[in-house]
Amino acid sequence: MRLKEIWQEEFKDFSRRSLEGKKYVYLWADGIYFNIRLSDDRPCVLVLMGALADGTKELIAMVDGERESEQSWLTLLIDAKSRGMVDAPKLATGDGALGFWKAIRQVFPATRTQRCWVHKTVNVLDKLPRGQQVSAKDMLHQIWMSATKEDATKAMDRFVATYQAKYPKAVECLTKDKDQLLAFYDFPAEHWAHLRTSNPIESTFATVRLRTSKTKGAGSRTACLAVAFKLVQSAQNHWRKLNGSELLPAVVAGVIFKDGTKIAA
Repeated sequence: MRLKEIWQEEFKDFSRRSLEGKKYVYLWADGIYFNIRLSDDRPCVLVLMGALADGTKELIAMVDGERESEQSWLTLLIDAKSRGMVDAPKLATGDGALGFWKAIRQVFPATRTQRCWVHKTVNVLDKLPRGQQVSAKDMLHQIWMSATKEDATKAMDRFVATYQAKYPKAVECLTKDKDQLLAFYDFPAEHWAHLRTSNPIESTFATVRLRTSKTKGAGSRTACLAVAFKLVQSAQNHWRKLNGSELLPAVVAGVIFKDGTKIAA
């Protein structure tokens, strides 16, 4: 109980800390559910992570909220901005179902959006028969692993030609976010592995789920957040910098990249 009280105070301090001077180049957003047993229901934690200009990844915010709620994400972003996060990130990555997208357009309209390929792949395959999913997954993989945006567009066109007649819902699920799925091509190729998915959040919270699945006892949602926060804080000590961190200042400066390569002035 004493530890839990200490963790709750540390989480409050974290949530109130100043973000003045922080310039996040990239953001990752997700709403994470986990089966912690400190409360009667299954809490959702809205998570925002960022990459600084030196390539260091940081946990920006963790709040109790609703994954699909624009208002929940708007409250999170406005709070972060009021504490000093005033510079618009260059790109944000997340699942298309998040209320985050409507919210960020209000707070940081200049930030570009990248849909997470892991989430998108799951959503597209869910609209196909099981017998078609292996080959379809390979075709989707060919899209986001293409060397250029032009090649990726051609691979997407092949997917459309293959499945449009029989499985139009799967095709519509893919193509409606075409621009957002291929946004990463306008950033350094060294960063693509980080930008195509919300894996920085997913991989961290896989550890949180593992650690909290056996937690016993009743408690508040505040206690749930505090426990999750301490686990993420511990994991953060092992986060590595982004590949190609030396290219981040160029991204911040607005240097144009095409198919991952810097365009000469």
